[in-house]
Amino acid sequence: MNSVTPTYSFLSKFSRFHHQHSRCGFLLTTLLVSGAHAFVPRPSLAAVHSSNPSFFQMTAHSTSTSASTRTIHVPPVPRRDEERVVYAGVLPPTAADRSLLRQANDSVEPLLDPPRPIPDPYGWLRDDERKDPEVIRHLEAENEYSRAVTSHLLPLQETLYKEFLSSIQETDYTTPRPRGDYWYYTRTYQGSSYNTYCRAPKTSSEFDAKGWDGNKEKSVLDGEVTYLDVNVLAEGKAFCDVGSVKVSPSHKYVAYSVDYLGDEKYELHVRNLESGEDVVLEKLHPDNHDAEQTCDEEKDTNLLEIDNFVWGKDDDTLYYVTMDEQHRPYRLFQRRNWHHSTPVDTLLKEEKDDLFWCSVSKSLDGEYIFFDMASKETSEVWFLATETESSSPEIKCVAPRRNKVLYEVEHGKGHWYIVTNVGNSPNMKLMTSPATHNSEDQWTLVLDSQNISIFDGSISKALDSVTVLNTHLVLEGREGGIPRVWLYEIESKISKRLEFDETAYDVGLGAHYESDATSVVVTYDSMLTPPSSIEIDLGDYDERKVLKAKAVPGYDKELFGCDRLEVPSRDGKTHIPVSIVYRRDTMDKVKSGESVPLHLYGYGSYGACIESDFGITRLPLLNRGMIYAIAHIRGGGEMGRQWYEEPCGGKYMCKKNTFNDFVDVARFFSPELFRCAILGVPFVDVVVTMTDSSIPLTSGEWVEWGNPNEEKYFQYMMEYSPMNNIQEDKVYPACWITGGLHDPRVAYWEPSKYAATLRHLNPSNPHPICLKLDLTVGHFSASDRYKYFREMSVDYSFLLDQLNLA
Repeated sequence: MNSVTPTYSFLSKFSRFHHQHSRCGFLLTTLLVSGAHAFVPRPSLAAVHSSNPSFFQMTAHSTSTSASTRTIHVPPVPRRDEERVVYAGVLPPTAADRSLLRQANDSVEPLLDPPRPIPDPYGWLRDDERKDPEVIRHLEAENEYSRAVTSHLLPLQETLYKEFLSSIQETDYTTPRPRGDYWYYTRTYQGSSYNTYCRAPKTSSEFDAKGWDGNKEKSVLDGEVTYLDVNVLAEGKAFCDVGSVKVSPSHKYVAYSVDYLGDEKYELHVRNLESGEDVVLEKLHPDNHDAEQTCDEEKDTNLLEIDNFVWGKDDDTLYYVTMDEQHRPYRLFQRRNWHHSTPVDTLLKEEKDDLFWCSVSKSLDGEYIFFDMASKETSEVWFLATETESSSPEIKCVAPRRNKVLYEVEHGKGHWYIVTNVGNSPNMKLMTSPATHNSEDQWTLVLDSQNISIFDGSISKALDSVTVLNTHLVLEGREGGIPRVWLYEIESKISKRLEFDETAYDVGLGAHYESDATSVVVTYDSMLTPPSSIEIDLGDYDERKVLKAKAVPGYDKELFGCDRLEVPSRDGKTHIPVSIVYRRDTMDKVKSGESVPLHLYGYGSYGACIESDFGITRLPLLNRGMIYAIAHIRGGGEMGRQWYEEPCGGKYMCKKNTFNDFVDVARFFSPELFRCAILGVPFVDVVVTMTDSSIPLTSGEWVEWGNPNEEKYFQYMMEYSPMNNIQEDKVYPACWITGGLHDPRVAYWEPSKYAATLRHLNPSNPHPICLKLDLTVGHFSASDRYKYFREMSVDYSFLLDQLNLA
């Protein structure tokens, strides 16, 4: 096929601070590998893949050229409004809403004046209510077309689905973790789509599941009780996502948040674990929530809609965060006596700056409630002592916000432990101070026994988080491009990094609910090794015990290999890490000069790290002779925050590094480019979206991407915005584009407009451009695990068919 630089995007919105409120989309590409380059051959790209929302199986209009050729299906052709434009810059005189924010309040950059028109002929596809009949008909027609294009692949889809299921233990449980007098864990059952939340009495310091034989009817631990069955919640629902599940301090109640639409607006429920009574919290008065309530019939408009929540010191108190009309979490409430006839709401704090997003948490020792307020570059933390929450709930500031200073706070024995970039350090440093308000002048670096800072914010290693136990700090970060865990004994000031045998892997701290723990549990996996939970004794770090290893039926580790390599970028000085996994017999073919497909995955935004982890959904591709590669491109955080931040990362005016890195890795493997692309919920209409602050997430992301309303950023963003760089009369690869109607992060109209534009500008393109848009979900695809595998099988069938591997 003709070579063409891809214009589709793996732009994503994900960050350490507020990663739960990001525009996400990722790109995978499959290449044909032949010959040898270093130890990996140079392929010609053949496919790309991303997320997997579901779609409706319908028939599409088609014609057939002859009995001997494949049926030719005709895609839908939406109308174009050639006069329709969106303006970047100052508000034009014709703007209906004169109050729309065009830039951050503290921005000093000049706006484009006069404003610049940007053609938006498919802009009519935007319907904020998701109800316009013409829009819905078009989306249904897109789904009909995609279904028709893949209708001959139904047997392959069924085969793939069975392969996915054969690689999981359908009836299983997660590692039980201690909390008070109970072990807490979740279970899945064969044939059931969702988790069940369980607990069992803790009769010793170690759980004993040896008596469980895998039977779904038997308890994993003696005395097991199911206290929340998501399968029951999901009955009669097209979508069901449980956000958080938190047991009350006395263990009598469980509070949980649930979203039944996919728009990430969660109801808050509290269940009495003794009586089984389930209460859904309602708004107490209109003023406690400014967000416009949904008009959807599925929702009771009197229900409280929240973003996140925590329990207070006792069972009478809950803290929750509500969202404004832009889906921005911004208000912290305390609800006292939630279970009484006269509950009381108190507004504790409100963040009015549109760039700042908020969340609530509780220290592991239970002594403080934290209210985090952060933009992508600046943060501020407020705290409230739970000891005084019932008498005088006074909220105070740990340290007032300072421009481009990020910090997060944990508490332990009268001290704050602070992860921060104060002083403009390249990476986060670890500091401490007395636990008091306005403490910024008392922050000092945490030192080891040699009086050397354990994390000084330098380039050599990156700090992501700290968990404070009574005797130790557990520190998670990165070194050498690999995730790491360090244990720091507070009294002796001795710090040690945990070591593992494999050269590339993923490791992180498991769930912990008790600050007086004498051991910690880390989760570990690699591209070859399935996940396991490893307990490490804090008195002897060499004392390790595998508590549970994930079963992957039929998987033989010895049949597979993996490698880590570096690919030079076009700038001549940057080396891009790449992780690959393959079957050994496939690599033997490569070494003998045979061509094989290579599937290339990229993300590259928000400082998010794509780890060298294990994935069962890769197995059907690997077993069909494909190589799977992850390009750890700039914009992510794999090499520390400098991999993300300006001047050399993948943000603001160096965002093009993200795309260039991905293409450079592809060209390393192949002088040709992509054969097929799967674009999952792709953020592709970058400039049009980022000019409009009425779209959720936009204003807060101006300090991530830049603001195209401003002179400084407009032209640069236009040069990489995928929608604005589709070329005319080119041969584009086959594209499988996914989205969700209720997605609040990447609105459904972005992939819809993108698919239509690709077809319009390239009517002679021989490769199909398909849009699979689920009308029942949001950003994160199917909540039902079986439906998820069904959707993945459709995606992969398209990919394999385009590679003639069906």
